Amino acid sequence: MPQHAQNARVCRDCDGFATAAITTGTRHRDGTRATLRVDCPSCKGTGHTVPAPALAQAGR
Repeated sequence: MPQHAQNARVCRDCDGFATAAITTGTRHRDGTRATLRVDCPSCKGTGHTVPAPALAQAGR
């Protein structure tokens, strides 16, 4: 019997790319660009989301 891998839910806001490097436009003394690392606010930089609890999915 083949083993089935569990699929982790990918964040719908960042699509799994949880961290982005943004250039500030300035350069360091050695010529490299100064960058900022920004994490996705929804998944907090993990790239995955947790399933919603059953109570939150019920209408009332």
